Amino acid sequence: MEYRFFLKKNVKDLYGSGANEILLSKVLKERRNEVFICTKFAFSRGPNGEFKISGKPEYIRQACDNSLKRLGVNCIDLYYQHRVDPNTPIEDTVGALAELVKEGKIKYIGLSECSAESLRRAYKVHPIAAVQSLDLDIETNGVLEACRELGVTIVAYSPLGRGFLTGKYKSLDDFEQNDYRRGVPRFQVVLRKIRV
Repeated sequence: MEYRFFLKKNVKDLYGSGANEILLSKVLKERRNEVFICTKFAFSRGPNGEFKISGKPEYIRQACDNSLKRLGVNCIDLYYQHRVDPNTPIEDTVGALAELVKEGKIKYIGLSECSAESLRRAYKVHPIAAVQSLDLDIETNGVLEACRELGVTIVAYSPLGRGFLTGKYKSLDDFEQNDYRRGVPRFQVVLRKIRV
């Protein structure tokens, strides 16, 4: 497999319980200086195996250390909070990430699926390098404006919309009966918007 496939490869600890980070580490051993690693944290497993969102500082440190170990590197280039934790102040979350920057474990901080208000509050604690958003209303909900104002890069979240923007899908009927996209409301919104 050629390394260009992995250039700026976006992974996260949740995918395959970290298995994708382990797979990526095999390529990184020989080519670490040629890639920009982006990975995410935020989903932790509860005692019954259920996933919950966590932005707690102690979880962030543990998640980062686990990702570093699985990736076989000593620094992550861009570390995203995959979802903002509604139960942890964003200032606490970004404060913990800023500590990881100081320690050299991560270079840049990113947010995913955040509001304009959360972005502005986060940026007051430490510069945010990138925002990744699935929200189709980014131009009207204030996130785009906040990113421009703060100089934050917007990174495409699923650039081809999980197949929606390829032209292959025109309605929910185009999906197999067991395709998860049939039952997720945001995909129904995507279909309505691309039909316009």
